[in-house]
Amino acid sequence: MISVWLAALTGLLAWAAPALQTDRYGREFVAATPGDAIAVVVAGCAGCDWGEAGREAAALRVTVDGKYSQHLLLARGQAAAGYRVSLGTLSAGRHRLTVERDAALSAAGAGPATIDVQDVLMLPHDGSDEAVATSMAPILYARPNTVGKFTDLPLFMWYEVVPTARGRQFRYSVIFSNEDGGTPTDRLMATWGRTTDIEFVYGVELDANQRVLAEEFQGPGHEVPPFKGRHEARHPLQWVSTENNMVSESGPTRVRYAPAPVKFDLTGVSREAVMDAQPWLYAVMTKELAREGKIVTDAPPGNKQIPDPRRFVYIEACGEVGTAALAFAVGVRDTWVPSDRGMRQYRIVRDGCFRAAIPLPPAARGADVRGIRVLAYERPPAEGKPPVSPTPVRLTSINKVFMLDEQFVPGPTLCTWRGNEMISAEGAPFEVKIP
Repeated sequence: MISVWLAALTGLLAWAAPALQTDRYGREFVAATPGDAIAVVVAGCAGCDWGEAGREAAALRVTVDGKYSQHLLLARGQAAAGYRVSLGTLSAGRHRLTVERDAALSAAGAGPATIDVQDVLMLPHDGSDEAVATSMAPILYARPNTVGKFTDLPLFMWYEVVPTARGRQFRYSVIFSNEDGGTPTDRLMATWGRTTDIEFVYGVELDANQRVLAEEFQGPGHEVPPFKGRHEARHPLQWVSTENNMVSESGPTRVRYAPAPVKFDLTGVSREAVMDAQPWLYAVMTKELAREGKIVTDAPPGNKQIPDPRRFVYIEACGEVGTAALAFAVGVRDTWVPSDRGMRQYRIVRDGCFRAAIPLPPAARGADVRGIRVLAYERPPAEGKPPVSPTPVRLTSINKVFMLDEQFVPGPTLCTWRGNEMISAEGAPFEVKIP
């Protein structure tokens, strides 16, 4: 991916990376043309562990030309790791980048941070997808009750480019480390196959001349109204405002984050495929669950806790659920373990591509999985609404079936399937055998 950015790079004239520095990094660079800048900060902090209270992370404060840009939390721990951040819109000429530890927002037990900058990439405003997307990426202000709390951190941002009748829309989504409100942990695994919180935050429609036609955002209650808030250059300013990480056009906090967006094409796959491409997200996800007491070895369904995520089988499939509900089951030796775990509200009720995750018995491994079943059910009526007759579920693919390895990296897929299978509600399941 970096090679793509470098191929588009025409703006950086001079850059020389200094030796690794502790708790403070500063360097001047020269941009040949105006544009938006992305920095790849390579950093780690001694003794840091996102899963351990009191030493979760060091917080870094980033400034450009002496002006506050954003904070960066080293959620990936002790080892040096790359964090891509957007530095905003810059003029041509000489600039100074400073990255330094913010003691007030760092965990008390977090040790010194080692800081380097691998690259500073200038994207001139040339109309390319990368340049447009970077220049209009949202800047997210922290939810007030997360400042200094190491929870619900925006970890990764991606964008999609969708054709419209008038041009195209750039759609930005963010992966948060968790959500303190909203869907319980065990239901998240059953119906989404992860416990991170993935949210669409901003969309902007442009015509062929890059003129803005419309802006929208996902606000409280999952409503998507027009965005009428403030911008910094072309970057919309948004405040995370709810316990399930919806955003608003204003807020009280000044701490903000600006992860640089990465383009993804999600045709034929679920949003969770972004996590597979960034497997470190699974590790941060698990560590936050452990710190919050949400991982219990024999967690029963319905108590908002789960076993270790490495015990789960993750299934991604695509199809049309219609007015029915869907669940999976994995065959382990002589037992079938369902994704809904006997709870109707833990079934999938959306079309497209979707995931579920199913915990295996403690001694079971991926090699013990002998098959996958897809089951359709009558959907419970919404509160105050009459029941609706379920349509058959149309299954078109099983994209992947995998488990996480000891390092939380998705392992090889156990099976795939393509077809056109109709599954009647309360009828016989569709089964795919695994040799």
